[in-house]
Amino acid sequence: MRYAFIGLGNLGGHLAASLAGAGFDLTVHDRDTAHRARFDALGVTWADSAAAAVAAADAVITCLPSPAVSEAVLTEILPAMRPGADWIETSTLGREEILRLAGQAQAAGMGVLESPVTGGVHLAAQGQITVLVGGDDTLFQRHRPALEAMGGRLFHMGPLGSAALIKVITNMLAFIHLVADGEALMLAKRGGLDLKTAWQAIAASSGTSFVHETEGQLILNGSYDIAFTMDLALKDLGFAMRFGREFGVPLDLASMTEQTFLKGRAAYGGGAQSTQIVKLLEDVLGTDLRAEGFPARLT
Repeated sequence: MRYAFIGLGNLGGHLAASLAGAGFDLTVHDRDTAHRARFDALGVTWADSAAAAVAAADAVITCLPSPAVSEAVLTEILPAMRPGADWIETSTLGREEILRLAGQAQAAGMGVLESPVTGGVHLAAQGQITVLVGGDDTLFQRHRPALEAMGGRLFHMGPLGSAALIKVITNMLAFIHLVADGEALMLAKRGGLDLKTAWQAIAASSGTSFVHETEGQLILNGSYDIAFTMDLALKDLGFAMRFGREFGVPLDLASMTEQTFLKGRAAYGGGAQSTQIVKLLEDVLGTDLRAEGFPARLT
């Protein structure tokens, strides 16, 4: 099975490297040629365009920053794809977007799987990120070895659109937890507790969360370097609010979190790290949340 991989940024680069490390026949492309050296060192074929990358592929995997970019890349590669080839979209899209774009690909004779991933860039680097899959079971089984090579845990959620929904749900929870963790750490700091010990106590308690145990460390370090931006967080929160309206579910916490992230983007810019949402509280109170012994990046 020959794969093409398009989109080699913070997340996609690790996913593609995991495929290469597992011995898959792989051709890669990204419009940023700075990523080429990594894949040259791995002995992976680099293509100078998305269309060239897919020309001989049985399936193409994309990992892109927005629905607009996914649509642009799909438009470019469709005429170049071999008959019967498949498209595996790992980007985070809304359900409407993935169904619409899948319809275009299927009309051109392609099979389509959605497989957004969750767990953080550091788990992608380890090949242990969670992969959420939506689509036909026959396609899922066909590409299961590649999906397993990219991630440690694999969930087939159902038909196309199912993975988009669960991915947005997981991200919505993560952003709510992030804002809550900032408030908790600030309460500990202003209450006179040692922040390192407070972080450890929370991590060992019923109040812990994946976000506290991972992103909380980057907050205490002061790097905030999670490799995920305010703009991306707001994109995903927008998807969550859209689902809430569609299914008639009042998302009060998600709505408040979205408003907080809008303030964060206004203060620090859309390209700022999503973890800097906690800096809003630090700045308002003139109190930083630093502690010794925490890493600048997760590994």
